[in-house]
Amino acid sequence: MRHPDDDLQPPPSPGAPASGAFAPGAQTRDDRWLSALLTTAFVVLLAGALLRYVLKHGDSERLPWIVGLSVVLAVVQVAGQARPGSRRAGRVRLAVVVACWVVIVLLAPSFAWCAVPLIHTALRLLPTRSAVALVTALATLVVLAELRLADGFDPNHLLLPPVVAALATGVFVYLTREATRRQHLIDDLVRTRRELAATERREGTLAERQRLSREIHDSLAQGLSSQNMLLQAADRQWDTDPEAARTHLRTAASIAAHGLTEARRLVHDLAPADLAEGAGLAQALATLAARESRDGLTVRFHAEGPDTHLPDQAASALLRTAQGALANVREHSGARTAALTLTCLDDTVALDVADDGRGFPAPEPGGTRDPLGGPDALGDPDPLSRPDPLRGHGLPAIRARLRQLGGTLAIESAPGEGAVLTATIPLSPASEPAP
Repeated sequence: MRHPDDDLQPPPSPGAPASGAFAPGAQTRDDRWLSALLTTAFVVLLAGALLRYVLKHGDSERLPWIVGLSVVLAVVQVAGQARPGSRRAGRVRLAVVVACWVVIVLLAPSFAWCAVPLIHTALRLLPTRSAVALVTALATLVVLAELRLADGFDPNHLLLPPVVAALATGVFVYLTREATRRQHLIDDLVRTRRELAATERREGTLAERQRLSREIHDSLAQGLSSQNMLLQAADRQWDTDPEAARTHLRTAASIAAHGLTEARRLVHDLAPADLAEGAGLAQALATLAARESRDGLTVRFHAEGPDTHLPDQAASALLRTAQGALANVREHSGARTAALTLTCLDDTVALDVADDGRGFPAPEPGGTRDPLGGPDALGDPDPLSRPDPLRGHGLPAIRARLRQLGGTLAIESAPGEGAVLTATIPLSPASEPAP
């Protein structure tokens, strides 16, 4: 596919052989237009010089040679324009044209000004040093030809050809270097844009992986953990209390069914199953509290404030927060009761998860302890000493999810007095995520 900037490719850098857009076989539209202009100018100057020679020297013995060389020059130049060919072919044609031109100038000095198009052709085809050397030689020959034509000494004949050649060469070299610098800048911008796009893709992939890990942790992993505890309890009571064991099995089966629904929902749109089919956050939290009220743990739900329809992301984040917090309460705190409190204000929604369990341990003397810095569980008596490297995902995941929405997470706890987790999410459109 052709890139829109292909017609803007600059000439090669000074001092290096011309290539790319200036190669005869790889010319752009503008280069073909310039080549046609130079060829036309050369043929017109050649025809004018030939006409002048015929009018002034129609009976000269050199006329057949002059006409023949003029035809050869015109044919070679026009053929080169019609079929550019390779770079080597372009240089061979230039050598043929220059050689014929030198001969015809020596025979008839009036053909000297045909050198002007040849100067531009040489600058486009040759490396800068070689082109400058050839332009100097052409300008010198033009000066000698003009002096031969002059009746007397005229300083213009001595100064005009070198000045024209120097101006043409200087302008061409300047424009070439400017085009090269511009192309380097464009290349840098394109490369930077590609690198930025690749970085954004990598960051997006990483963020999506982290989000998926949090979703799986707060739904499937917590459910599997509860099932494992229930099955272990059923196994211990299988012989001594079969009815209790069957109750544990039925509860585990219920959790498994809910987990299957969660898995299907995650596959479908990654939304919590309790929020599906238009269920609001308050209803989802009430359902969660009823489902988690078992095995000695009673979970109550209470809503305060107006019944506000929350954004899907905020509702999902708070429901996942409640799921993760209750799972940690059940597994680690030894609590008998827990409470979910949803508070909806005009610009903020807050969720409190409180339990009457063991709470977080006191910090070591002379030290401090931030439960958000690493422990997994709300109410875990010693989460930092837990050896399992696969744990430790709960509270950091909750905090990361809330921070993506500009929210905050706070925990109040004392040994033996339970813990209160407070998740807050702003509802104002102007709120920004925390850094």
